[in-house]
Order: sequence, then structure tokens, then C-alpha cells
Amino acid sequence: MVAPEDGSGRTDVLSYLRVDRFPHLWCPGCGHGIVLGALVRAIMRLELDPRRVVVVSGIGCAARAAGYLNFDGVHTTHGRAIAFASGIKLARPELEVIVITGDGDLAAIGGNHFVHACRRNMGITVVCFNNSIYGMTSGQYSPMTPYHAMATTAPYGHIERPFDLCALAAGCGATYVARGAAYFPARLADYIAGGLRHKGFAFIEAVTQCPTYFGRRNKMPRGVDLLRWQKERAVPVERAARMTPEELEGKFTVGVFRDAEELEYTEEYDRIIALAGYREGGESGCPAPGR
Repeated sequence: MVAPEDGSGRTDVLSYLRVDRFPHLWCPGCGHGIVLGALVRAIMRLELDPRRVVVVSGIGCAARAAGYLNFDGVHTTHGRAIAFASGIKLARPELEVIVITGDGDLAAIGGNHFVHACRRNMGITVVCFNNSIYGMTSGQYSPMTPYHAMATTAPYGHIERPFDLCALAAGCGATYVARGAAYFPARLADYIAGGLRHKGFAFIEAVTQCPTYFGRRNKMPRGVDLLRWQKERAVPVERAARMTPEELEGKFTVGVFRDAEELEYTEEYDRIIALAGYREGGESGCPAPGR
């Protein structure tokens, strides 16, 4: 299904949203709506059949985005969205399975599921709304909170180093890895569309803003302050390759970091089923040990 036109030359994004759920619960200045809009526009651009799209989320501010999307969806337990999504993809590999998650949901309690999903290269798309904080539970630091930033659980400054989620994903075997930011929504939609087109595990990190719990404690109390921070510190990956570590200090790179073609897990799984001879009810075709 292609979204209808609204008569103004713009495609109607509302047809992909559950408008009866609005107004949304996010705070003024939160960037999650921007990231959600980029995801919707990527789906629209690819003209994906809404009946074949499944959205899976865990727990947190970002996870609530799934409830505003007009697709079949599953709102799961904290950190387990990728595990549920993996089960859906194995059962129905023809579906487009999308995971919406936050930085705490993905990288803390869900970290083990994340690294093994990257390793398996299962054909799901994970979009991480990274606002560097636990927003829903009042601003505790997350695995993505910057070094020396303030949080309710770090009142004197955070002393742990954050993950580089894209480097982690690529290192664990994800075959499509990209990072965008809420300040650049059109580019973010491009990166998400690339992940949705990709055959294999796709990870897109969306740097977004939380003025309520991160911004106010770090002298950026308005959403526009944090958007300006993104604008001033985002460096395209092509330019970053020509910069020194000193020049990149305090900045973050955006763009596509990996886009590789490798065997997708569910196809490999079907091959094993066929090899075992169970698909047609025949005898096992597995070779004997040692042969």
C-alpha cells in the first residue's frame, strides 16, 4: 500500500500513524518524534506493504514509539525486543521486522541480545533512539551517557566511558551500520531506508535529544540547545577519515559505516532444515559424523 496524497503534493504520513493515540507522551523538545518521522518516511519511500511490517519495542521512552505506528507490533519486556524480533523473523522470514529501542534498553540490559543478533546477521532492522540517558525513569546514566556528563545517578559527573554503538555493531558482525541525528532528519531517513533495503542485520543509531533529564542537568535545558549541539559536533564519515584524533575530540561521526553482503540467517536456517530432510518429510540428509 502506498500512502495517499493529501492534495498539497506531500505524502500523508498520518496514514502510517495511530492518530487516536495522540497527543504523544514525550516531553516538549524531545527528539523522539523526529526520529519516528524519519522512520515513517523511510517506510513510505520504499512503499513497504504495512500488512507485512512488524514493529517490536522494549521498555523506555523510545519504545513507546511503536504504539504510535499503524502496523502490527509487539511491546515487549525491558531489553528483550531483539529476542522477540528474532523469534518473529524465524517464524515468518518474509516479514519486515523493525526493532525500536533506546540506548539503555539496547546497550545495557539488552546488550547480550544485541551483540549476538549482530553476529547472526538475521534480517531485522534495529533503530536505536540514543538520547544518552534513561529518560522514562528520571534520568539515570546509561551506557551512552558521555564521560563527565551529569545524571541523577552521577551528580558529580559520569566517570564511565560510553560505547561507540556503531563500532560495536560492526565489530560483532552487523552487515549494515549507520548513524544519523535528529538535527538532520532527511539524512536519517536515508540511513534507515538503507537498512530496510539491506538483506541482513541492519543497525541505525539515531542521536536524539532529551532536554528534560539530560539537557537540564548539562546546561542545555531546551530542545534547540541540544539540536545545536548535534549540528556543531556531527562530522560526516568521509570528512572524519581525513581528521586527526585531536580534531575529532568531542565530536561524533555520521553516515554509513558498513554495508556488506553476507549470508542472511533465516536463509541459512532454511538450508539446514532442507538438508536435514524434514521439509518434505523425507529421511535426514545430514552426513554421518566424520564424513
